Amino acid sequence: MTVLPDLAPWRASVDFRRLWASGLISNFGTFLTFVALPVQIKDLTGSAAAVGAVGAVELLPLILFGLYGGALADALDKRLLILWTEAGQGLLSGALLLNALLPHPAVWPLYAVAALSSALGSVQRPALDSLWPRIVAHDDLPAAAALNSFRWTVGGVAGPAVAGLVVAYAGLGWAYGADLVTFAVSVVLILPIAASPAAHEAVKPSLRSIAEGARYAWSRKELLGTYAVDLAAMFLAMPLAVLPFLADELDAKWSLGLMYAAIPAGSLLVSLVSGWAGRVRRHGRMVVLSAALWGLAIAAAGAVRNVWLVLLLLAVAGGCDMVSGIFRGAMWNQTIPDELRGRLAGIELLSYSVGPTLGQVRAGGMAGWLGVRASVGVGGLLCAGTVGLLALCLPALMSYDARTNEHAVRLRAQRTAAPTRL
Repeated sequence: MTVLPDLAPWRASVDFRRLWASGLISNFGTFLTFVALPVQIKDLTGSAAAVGAVGAVELLPLILFGLYGGALADALDKRLLILWTEAGQGLLSGALLLNALLPHPAVWPLYAVAALSSALGSVQRPALDSLWPRIVAHDDLPAAAALNSFRWTVGGVAGPAVAGLVVAYAGLGWAYGADLVTFAVSVVLILPIAASPAAHEAVKPSLRSIAEGARYAWSRKELLGTYAVDLAAMFLAMPLAVLPFLADELDAKWSLGLMYAAIPAGSLLVSLVSGWAGRVRRHGRMVVLSAALWGLAIAAAGAVRNVWLVLLLLAVAGGCDMVSGIFRGAMWNQTIPDELRGRLAGIELLSYSVGPTLGQVRAGGMAGWLGVRASVGVGGLLCAGTVGLLALCLPALMSYDARTNEHAVRLRAQRTAAPTRL
């Protein structure tokens, strides 16, 4: 019985390989900026609240364009949406580079780019999420989710670790410049991917089509459970906004890059032994358990004073988050019909993006009120308690079984009758 990652999607689909490699490269660059931007705001303002406010400016475009982006993904060619939004992200990295090279960089462009990047990412992500089930066989979707998470965590580990060194020794401009280059390479990799037009029964993007997707999501209580659990976990326990201040408080400024890298490092370790995921059928229970453990690990990170223990606990939290992400993705990809996939991906985007975005505001605000370490610790405890309450209130999530769920059975039969393009 192997625990190594299942490489079946990689071997079977050339488009999967191209899209996977594109994401690996662009994610690395994105994480460079992910570290550099809050560091620059901190250096320019000296305010934890100002760093946390990045989440506030990202929130509105994330909500608006996430929902509309889902409708676009159902109505337009998914490949073209991914391609143009990737190119747009590269232009925004160029804007950050130009601002960083000024004798006196301004603060407002940092917030403007954060908002625009949130909008583009919110349009792109539903298209990406709805494309994977088209290029990967149905039974291989859990393996694809694990491989995609692995791709993200490689960038999440390497990007922050390199960013900490680049920002400290070379300057912010080098981090933004490297991000620009990675987006250019990513676009080149996406170009050969086959077109992915809308389904024949697709409807035009509109408020009515968005409402149709929302009604379907509301009818699926097990899906609502995954959204609610992830939203609670990220809103209440995501500590990223205060990590620059936590490193200062622990008298370990050198550890900032490692702190940003620790959560994805834990995720990476789990993804490397994710072969077991395909044998799990009670996906909902795994989502709940791993989200609760995420909160407890974050709470412990806020309680200890040794920086190495903090890094270890952040890594443990990242591993728990990876487990949750694998099984949330499997539930979504194996049960949602193709004609609704984009709109549901837009709703999913809100569940796993609004939480961290609001979480930055929560973490920064609570740090100003209670202190940095209390913000981390209390948030983690609130997360664990809230996830437990959600599990009690959503029995459909806890009883979900991939072998017998009516939606999974129906979609499996449809995919068997219409083989996936590989």
